[in-house]
Amino acid sequence: MIKTVSLCMIVKNEEKYLSRCLESVRNKVDEIIIVDTGSTDSTLEIAKQYTNNIYHFNWINDFAAARNESIKYATSEFILIMDADEYLHPDADLQKDISSSYDYYFIRIINDMSYGRTLKHTAIRLFANHKRLVYHNRLHEHLNVMDNQTKYKGIAGEFIIYHTGYTNEVLQEKEKKNRNLTLMLQEVAENPTGYNLFNMGKTYMWLGEHEKAIPYLQKAYSLSKDMIIIPEVIVSLCSCLEALHRYEEGLEILKDAIPIYPNETDMRHMQGCLFMEAGYTKDALTTFEKCLELGDQGVTVTEGHGGYLARFKMAEIYEGAYQLSKSYDQVLKVLEEKKTFGAGIEKYFRIVSKANIPNEEAYNNLQQIYSITELEDLKLILEVLYKLRHPLLSKYIDLYKVNIQKNVLIVAKQYSRKYEEAHDLWLSMEEQPKENAEDILLLAIILKDQKLLQLAIKNLNLSSKEVKILKAIISQELVKSITPRMERLLCKLSEQLIILQEFNNFQILLEYLLKGSVDGISSLGKLLSEYSFKEVAIDILVEVFKNNPNNVNIIRILGDICLNQNYLEDALLFYSKLLNLCPEYSTYERVYELYEILGDKEEMSKIKITINSKFPLSSLA
Repeated sequence: MIKTVSLCMIVKNEEKYLSRCLESVRNKVDEIIIVDTGSTDSTLEIAKQYTNNIYHFNWINDFAAARNESIKYATSEFILIMDADEYLHPDADLQKDISSSYDYYFIRIINDMSYGRTLKHTAIRLFANHKRLVYHNRLHEHLNVMDNQTKYKGIAGEFIIYHTGYTNEVLQEKEKKNRNLTLMLQEVAENPTGYNLFNMGKTYMWLGEHEKAIPYLQKAYSLSKDMIIIPEVIVSLCSCLEALHRYEEGLEILKDAIPIYPNETDMRHMQGCLFMEAGYTKDALTTFEKCLELGDQGVTVTEGHGGYLARFKMAEIYEGAYQLSKSYDQVLKVLEEKKTFGAGIEKYFRIVSKANIPNEEAYNNLQQIYSITELEDLKLILEVLYKLRHPLLSKYIDLYKVNIQKNVLIVAKQYSRKYEEAHDLWLSMEEQPKENAEDILLLAIILKDQKLLQLAIKNLNLSSKEVKILKAIISQELVKSITPRMERLLCKLSEQLIILQEFNNFQILLEYLLKGSVDGISSLGKLLSEYSFKEVAIDILVEVFKNNPNNVNIIRILGDICLNQNYLEDALLFYSKLLNLCPEYSTYERVYELYEILGDKEEMSKIKITINSKFPLSSLA
């Protein structure tokens, strides 16, 4: 027997999305009820094309009040709740769900996030009318199905609601952050339930105020132990601790929580991230492997935490350990699973550059897993290549005959080594964009061109001393020292020179960088080792080590490079010294790995005993 359904909505200035929403339900509901809270755009004109049931409600900073106003007009047997930035799939079958005659239905909501990601959660969006079901809470309003005096029965529905309201652009348009804070503070003051405290903490997280969020999340946890939101409360709390670099506090919480919630992938992924940040590399890899085993599942599911995002983290770990082939393998799997993941494409090109894979081979390999079938695919890859200033930018522009801005075209020519063309085009522009100042400076260094240097200086906001240093570089004159800012800039340019294989010009910058600080030279050594110039890196860093024998960064990088190059005795020398200077977990793990390679079980056992005593969170303990 077919049952009637009323769609009840509250709206304000929703002209951008309303038509899509109402079109998606046109043949699935019996009446549409719109309650407007003060639209000033064409929202009402759009609504009138679908319904005459349009009402006005004075906004009183209370979403529950507005929801209750909308449902009071419903005349159907069931009520469907949607927002304007949501829509139903054409195959959604409401009748199939409500044929079971439950009082309410948990509906899956797939939220489109920025960068092509999604977040999945459930909420009650379909419920029986005329049963005294009403909304509570000014913000994050919810039905009173859990009231002690009620005996409502619910079940999971099968259809899905799609939501586009959480992309970066929409959040900025609606100014949700400030609105939510005001409403949540008022709601928590009047009704400090576990659910409200959780949402208060989430609101502060949203604002980036993690220190303020933690007390609310801690209180929410103690008041919500029997509620479905507990896994998300725990993950949110640990996310705040991660943002505040309190990694081991978060790991302590998850050590107890994961055995209770073993199938919550988001929780496992958070554990992997905390292990990674705290230097527990082995445990991080094991945890992300567990995420892949679980897949995307749990009460709240972030797309990719059981797939491509876990692999992306593994790729980063392998990259940091100079294991580029393993990193490359993971990145390929990332793109096979999620080709629109921009960070994955960026990581692919970074890895192939570091592994010195020829551009044509890198292009052919990518073509096999990243077929460009629509404009958005091409747009994404062009954005990544421009950001990286990658030599393949020119190939894609030429191949697809893209009409682009002049500065992007010049960048494409410059990084495909068409230097003279780029030189003339930069000089032909009346005004060069500030974003290209470093590009122009790089070309000035390559061509030893004073005119280009002047163009670059105009947009770099340099001190007089820094200008003198750059002029000296172009003229190949000596300088006594360089500033920290100049050090960072030259190191960045050096990376581009390596990618372009401009080794003579790189050698020139190297002479100036060696006049910089110890930290700057350690960054240079790391850069060289990342791009497979490990012997050069060792030579440079050893010289610095002689004068700075207790510099932890220098010792750590030297130890890592020696281990990677299989100079095991040298690695042992540096790691032993590092252990005395920096007895943190990551150091012990490095030493343990070295003894494992050496096959020294006695020393491995000693390290394990120490780890067990000092770092009980580690699986080595």
